[in-house]
Amino acid sequence: MTKKLLGSKVVNEIIINSKKECSELKEQGINPQIAVVRVGNNASDISYEKSIMNFMEKADISVKSIVLDENIKEDDFIKSLKEVNEDESINAILVFRPLPAQLDEDKIKYIISPSKDIDCFSPVNMAKLFISDTSGFYPCTPLGVMEMLDYYRINPEGKEVVIVGRSLVVGKPLSMMLLDRHATLTICHSRTKNLKEVCKKADILIVAVGRANMVDKEYIKKDAVVIDVGINFYDGKLTGDVDYESASEVAGMITPVPGGVGSVTTACLVKNVLKACKQKNG
Repeated sequence: MTKKLLGSKVVNEIIINSKKECSELKEQGINPQIAVVRVGNNASDISYEKSIMNFMEKADISVKSIVLDENIKEDDFIKSLKEVNEDESINAILVFRPLPAQLDEDKIKYIISPSKDIDCFSPVNMAKLFISDTSGFYPCTPLGVMEMLDYYRINPEGKEVVIVGRSLVVGKPLSMMLLDRHATLTICHSRTKNLKEVCKKADILIVAVGRANMVDKEYIKKDAVVIDVGINFYDGKLTGDVDYESASEVAGMITPVPGGVGSVTTACLVKNVLKACKQKNG
């Protein structure tokens, strides 16, 4: 019988451990605080911000919400970001992306303070990831995948791991994290030939392409671990990149959507806030 890998169990453990860490910091007079920088009032951004606030509250971490006008000029945005960089009371910064068209992310990513950049927006943190420097911050979605594997004691060492998707948000950083754990890795993408055959070799199959129900049982080796990172709306329902019902016929373990990696991703922000706070305070 296929085992369902629930994100809620992982989240609960992260929150319990984080609340304990936060309490220990506060006993030393250190108050962890994150600044959430949001441009405009996009409904999905507001919903995500509320989710972040909920997680931070559970861990007893302070949140400063910075909401900027959707038509803000780039110079004004940069000025606001620099103020947050320099604010000693703030340990961590999360800038909601994508930014509006008038704001150049390729310019702004060099301005955010790397020591406060908890979602790996800065090229400095991305570079640290690629050279296995653990003082940097891992992007939260790949970190969520690794937290899932660790919680369920799925060791990638020596395993055949296939990642479908090569984005800088998930596929590429996750590949580096898995290589650091001694996985034998294959990255697939839109030009991969014989994709089904490649995926079917995987002991651990991770799918992050943004195409609803793309992967079914024909892509999956019997008893493989399947991690679905996709979030799509299909026929009015939230669904992943993996056809869950079909995949469950052959997979040994599988993450559902919703209820899998997504919630763990948000909880990983909590871990990164505390990491930033501890590094700042030695």
